[in-house]
Amino acid sequence: MVKAMRMHKVGGPEVLTWEDVEVPAPKQGEALIRATAVGLNYIDTYHRSGLYPVPMPAIIGSEGAGVVEAVGPGVTEVAVGDRVAYGNGPIGSYAEKRVMPSHRLLKLPASIDDRQAASMMLKGMTAQYLIRRTYRVKAGETVLVHAAAGGVGLIMCQWLKHLGATVIGTAGDKAKAELARKHGADHVILYREEDFAAKVKEITGGKLLPVVFDGVGKDTWEKSLDCLQPRGLMVSYGNASGAVPPINIAVLNTKGSLFLTRPSLNGYVTKRDELVETANDLFDVVAKGAVKIGINQSYALKDAAQAHRDLEARKTTGSTVFTL
Repeated sequence: MVKAMRMHKVGGPEVLTWEDVEVPAPKQGEALIRATAVGLNYIDTYHRSGLYPVPMPAIIGSEGAGVVEAVGPGVTEVAVGDRVAYGNGPIGSYAEKRVMPSHRLLKLPASIDDRQAASMMLKGMTAQYLIRRTYRVKAGETVLVHAAAGGVGLIMCQWLKHLGATVIGTAGDKAKAELARKHGADHVILYREEDFAAKVKEITGGKLLPVVFDGVGKDTWEKSLDCLQPRGLMVSYGNASGAVPPINIAVLNTKGSLFLTRPSLNGYVTKRDELVETANDLFDVVAKGAVKIGINQSYALKDAAQAHRDLEARKTTGSTVFTL
């Protein structure tokens, strides 16, 4: 038996309970991982609340790092003793040990420690697919990153500056705005105090933007469209403020023949080679120092409920890890 944060129904943070659970031996194509660090992501709250339904009882969590303790038949990607990490599920990382499909595991280079890995795999690979594939940002372009002081946002700001882009970020307060600036944002708009669409127009001299990266959702959706140039791309990749309401797609026409996508990491790493390429790109910019992974909060895994409360209350910045 090992300990895990398990839930038997959807609801608030209080549904997460610290329990004994059985961990099976790895089967064909699986590996048993002893966790050394676990990442916290906003998607965890969607699974807990029922916004993204999961079978019950459930152990949530999509990101972590650890050591391979056993492998099942046919496993070639990893071996016993390897340091590994993962960032695109399946869910179950809120546990001391777990079994994972081996093709989802990534060997960690010596330059990346376990806490870094657990705090950056999902967020960092999300940043990679957004700015390198969903919209391949080029030097000289100006882009908007919502929630610039969040886990994905801080990584994106640094990576975009490394690419030579001008970064406009949004943040909820002055402290978060300063944090975003320290991580590469050229301009930060306090979206609760200012009309961010008007500020974008002012900053760009009326040219507006080729792309908006929006992980906030409902609260920023409508004005984000007003930040885009004709034929610009709206990238809606999260719902931190709630789901975007149903839309009339004719709005995309009237606002300038806009493009809209609702991507996810899993949609960009469906094949093993895509996953490895995405992770290696992330490992490269971190190893170079172009992207620094700041772990701004740490909790014991058994305190995951409190971490969820703090995350949803916007009390956290950057990356958060659970220790074991």
